[in-house]
Order: sequence, then structure tokens, then C-alpha cells
Amino acid sequence: MVVELPKPQFFEVAGKEIYIGGPRPQLRESEKLVRHTSSICPECYRVLPAILVERDGAIYIRKVCPEHGEYEDLYWGDSELFRKAMRFEVKGRGIYPPHTSLKAPCPFSCGICEAHWNTTALANLVVTNRCNMDCWYCFFYAERMGYVYEPSLEEIDRMIDLMLKEKPAHGNAVQITGGEPLLRDDIVEIVKLLKRKGVTHIQLNTEGVAFLEKPWLMKELREAGVNTIYFSFDGVTPIANPKTHWETPYILDLARKSSMTSLVLVPTVIKGINDREVGDIVKFAAYNIDVVRGVNFQPVSLTGKMPRDQRDKYRITIPDVIKRIEEQTDGQISRDSWYPVPFTVPISQFVEAVTGKPKLMLTNHPACGMATYVFPVFENVDGRREVRFIPITDFVDVEGFYEFLSEKTREIMEGGNRLLVLLKVVSKLSSFIEREKQPPGLDLIKILRRILIKRNYEALGEFHYKALFLGMMHFMDLYNYDIQRVIRCDIHYFSPDGRMIPFCTYNVISDIYRDKVLREHSMSFEEYERKYGSGKVGPSMKYKRDIKKLESSELYLKTYEPFMDKIRFKKGG
Repeated sequence: MVVELPKPQFFEVAGKEIYIGGPRPQLRESEKLVRHTSSICPECYRVLPAILVERDGAIYIRKVCPEHGEYEDLYWGDSELFRKAMRFEVKGRGIYPPHTSLKAPCPFSCGICEAHWNTTALANLVVTNRCNMDCWYCFFYAERMGYVYEPSLEEIDRMIDLMLKEKPAHGNAVQITGGEPLLRDDIVEIVKLLKRKGVTHIQLNTEGVAFLEKPWLMKELREAGVNTIYFSFDGVTPIANPKTHWETPYILDLARKSSMTSLVLVPTVIKGINDREVGDIVKFAAYNIDVVRGVNFQPVSLTGKMPRDQRDKYRITIPDVIKRIEEQTDGQISRDSWYPVPFTVPISQFVEAVTGKPKLMLTNHPACGMATYVFPVFENVDGRREVRFIPITDFVDVEGFYEFLSEKTREIMEGGNRLLVLLKVVSKLSSFIEREKQPPGLDLIKILRRILIKRNYEALGEFHYKALFLGMMHFMDLYNYDIQRVIRCDIHYFSPDGRMIPFCTYNVISDIYRDKVLREHSMSFEEYERKYGSGKVGPSMKYKRDIKKLESSELYLKTYEPFMDKIRFKKGG
């Protein structure tokens, strides 16, 4: 049974009529209502009431379109972890000045309008839609889009200003992305431009194979100001990671030679494809911790029109990946080790209270992501170098520290002396850390004291070079779309038309946002090649690998030595 709402209204955006309202989804037997929210129809984008329900230990989202019927999808695969994440929900402070006015219901006034709750924590800068690969699951490259998008340095300059003007506190992290950013001949100049503009943290999102053709480029990018390379890495076997398996050893070798000691492995996790290798991905990162700072898992966003059975086949959520990591690390990295991103808010609030200056708050929706830090410990087992993991939660009372910082922030806000309160916090650190359980060679109390007193990039860097960061970010799709998550989004895309667009509107409602924006600021293949030369688009510029040659080197064998049995098994060798 459904309850009909009054006749819905509609509005127009990008030439489309979008309707508002529909039947309220109803609870079924053996279900528990978790919360009300709103969503959109995957077919017509109608803005719909939606509910999150708990059933059989998981969280589902349900909505009903009057024209296209009911849609239900898995939202979070573990209701207990969902409740834990939502305990740390924090409302954001909004953004000033907004970039657009609120002319239509969210998510159709992006971005960013006055209804948005967060400033930009990480800004994605698309510098090209050209790519030297054509992966089966990707639709975001020039040949499929039918045009080339590459903003000029002048356009990039103006776009960066959008982020830097945001108040009360703007982010200072930009991820250069694509397409494949390394195809830009002026990629080094783009990095230098960001540094001149005052961007303090520059990430480069790449599959990295162009580094093999231009081995000098990584060092130039590091010297120009790239802090971190977000490196596509979907597994240790070629079946799980057909994109970069063979090239990875050589890219890591270049990183060592280029002093690029801050790579983050970025696996897109797809159920039935590579979810059996998430534990090995963490181990691989640990074996290469001299250049790898972390792993940022991304459960797949199911783009395009997809029937329910296909969604069930590939759908995997944050708790599902966390459980697999627990199982595949023999319980060393347990599900209890993970916390949602807003868990960091008391640290930002405390630093803001101490300094009297607005600080960026990561108040995005708790369902967007979870994270932890682990410390690898290496041991010799039967002549083999084995790794085990000690999560930070094994020796730090993180929730006790969370409550303590919140209390001390309130003390300052109520008139307490900033310096004295800071000294109280520094002196109390040891009560939250069990020294005897720390990994060998780690003095976390000393590191945290430096972070709290110096509050600079170098102090934080000391911690990050001791630990291995594990993150989990699940970008939405049309089936699990939760508008409450969009309102709180803090990962935004620069747009050359003077907007900052939240990730899950830019890419999910792509025909209204990403594709429309890029097309309006694009050029045809013919125009592009007249301007920049032939061979820049199309089959001739695609990467071609020599697998036998790549597999035959000692570097390849050494890099994958801990996993060679699995690689041979998967290949049938």
C-alpha cells in the first residue's frame, strides 16, 4: 500500500522537465525504519521521497516513482556499522558566498547553492577527457564523449579562485584528474600554476602508464609541487587489475628514483571481480610503504541503466569491503578499527578554538566514507618476509580522545585560556595511548604533541610517514542516491562556468552536469588536432603493452614475489 501525495510540481533544468514528489514508500513486515530522506528516479530524475530501512542486518534505500515504479537498493551492507557511523553525524556550517542561487530542489541547483552545508575539502580539476586507455567500465574519455575538453591555463586560474574565496574556511587540496592528466603537454605548468595560486596539497589522479613513456616526468612533477599520486590499482593479479598490473612495478621504481614517496593506491572494488583481493591490496601497500602512503578503496558506482539482478551481482558497499579486509587479514584489521570521516571534526574544532581562525571541517555525511590507520610490522616466517598489521585503535582510545577534545573545545568557547587548555591536552595525551601495545619504533605521544603544538604540514607528515592510511569512499549512483549526502558533499568539481559541483551530482546526473559543462567548453577532434597536431586523439595514441617483456624482468618478479602463487594460479600456470 502506498499513500499518494498531491499532484507534483515540476521545474526545468538543462532543457529537461523534472517533476517533484511521488508516493511515500511504505515499511514492510520485518523491516525497521531508519530514517526518511529523498532521492531521484533513475529513469526520469523525478525528486522522490525515500526511506532507509533495516532488514536482515543491512540498510536498504527505497523510493517509488509514479511512472517507473519502485526502486530498492542496498545502501549499507551492515546495519551495526551504519549505526556506529551515524553516531558521529555533524551538521556543516554552510558556504559563503554561494556560487549559484537556489532555483530548484537539490540536486538541481548545483553548485554550490546556499542550501549546501559544506565548503570544498577536495576540489577535482578535470584537465582533459583524453585517455590512453579505453577501459570497459569507463565512459569518461574523449572517444566515447565525441569531443575534447581541455581547459586553458587562464580558465584553470579562474576556477581555482572559486575555491580560495569560500568561507568560513576553504580547502586547499586539488586533485588533477581526467581522462588521463599526463597526456597534457603542459601538465607541469598546471602544477606550477596551482602552487603559485597558494594550493598547498596537489594530488595527481592517474593510471600512470605515461610515466613509462616519459620517465623524467614524475621527477619534474614532484619538483613542481605534486604531493600525492592517486594511482589506479585494482588488485595484485592481472585478472583483478588488467589496467596497471604489469606496469605497477616500473611505476613504483620510478617513484623511488623521483623521491615521489606519497602514492595512494586507488582500487575500484567490484563484487565478484576483485573483492577477494582487498586484503592483498593492503598487504601490497605495506610491502611498498617506502613510497605508498595509503589505500583509498572505492566501492563501485553502478552507472547507466542496470536491472536489479545485475545490481545485486556487482553491488558492494563500504561495510562489505571492510568485512572482506577483516577476513583477508586474519582479523588483524577488524571492522571495529574503522570510523566515518566526520570523526575528525573535534580535532578541527579544537584547533580552530585554540588559534581563533576558521578551520576546514569534514562534516560530510557519515555514510560517504570510513577510514583507519594501520601500522605494518614485518616478520621472517619460514624464510619469507611476512607482514602483520596493528590498527591505531588497538593501542589508542580514539573515542575517549574524541570526547576529551570536544570537552576541551567547549572549555575554550566558554572563556577558558587557550594556551592553558592546549597544555592540558598535550599533558593528557599519554592517558589515551597504551605505550606497550604500540608498534616497534613508534612514539605516538611525541608525534601528537608536535602536531598539536606546531599545527603544520610537516608535523602531520611525520605521522603519515609512519602509518598506512586506509580509506573507503563510496560514490553514489542513480539507484542508491541519497540527497542528504549531496547536501553535505565536500568533494567538488571545478567548472569553467563559475561553479563548484558536488561529486555525486557531477558524475551521477552526468547529462545535466558533467557532460553538459564539458561539451559547452569543448572542441571537435578535428579542431583539436589542427591546434595541437595529429595523433592526439583516437586509436593511434592508445597505450600498447608488451606483456611478455614486462613480466620477464627481475623487478616484476621481486615486486609481486609475495603474491606470485596467486598470480600463477589465476593465470592457470
